[in-house]
Formats: sequence, C-alpha cells, structure tokens
Amino acid sequence: MLSQVPTQDACLSCGACCAYFRVSFYWAEGMPMPDSYTEPLSAVYSCMKGTNQKNPRCIALNGEVGQAVSCGIYEARSSSCKEVQIADAQCNKARRAHNMIPFVEVLPDDSVNDDDFDQVC
Repeated sequence: MLSQVPTQDACLSCGACCAYFRVSFYWAEGMPMPDSYTEPLSAVYSCMKGTNQKNPRCIALNGEVGQAVSCGIYEARSSSCKEVQIADAQCNKARRAHNMIPFVEVLPDDSVNDDDFDQVC
C-alpha cells in the first residue's frame, strides 16, 4: 500500500476528517461556537452541523477536501477535533475514505550516545 510522510501543514491540504466523522462533544464545548454551527444530539451532547448525516461535512470546513482547506472556527474547535492527529488511525481512516494516500507516522530515532550528557538548552 502506498503511504506518504506528512508535512507540518498537511491538514491544510486534506480536510478528510472534517468530511468523514460525526463531530460530537459535550454540549458546553459548543458555547464559544456560533449557535448556527451546532445541533443537539442528546441532553448532554451536541455535534457540528453537517456531521450527523450519511455523507458528513462539517459546517466549519472551508475549501475542497484534498485540495486546500481551513477550519472556520479553529481556535474554538471541540476536543473531538483536537484528538485527531496527523497520521493517526482516525486520520488515515478518513483519508482512505476520500481515496487519499494514508500517511505513515515517522518517529525520531532514539539517540544512542547521550546517556551521560546533560541536556543543552
């Protein structure tokens, strides 16, 4: 399977997670958001409008998935949005659903020669 290494700004050309998952959260998290952007799910949970349907797309998602996107309420986004990270399982699940190449997570190598050295700031 093809995969690619994510860049720091990979989300700005993706948006797959915003157009794949239902974005639900504790109702109080929606208070900083415009009222027109959320809808109730239950007595204690809300979701972003557009995400609780067969073909979800968050109302706050601007742009075209896979091209250039941004979040209209990035600073006020919910904890469920913050949980999805570049190259994690949820990210790659959404990317595959949009026929996009999944990311491979690249972790830094552990240094083998710094056992007895103080950290340099």
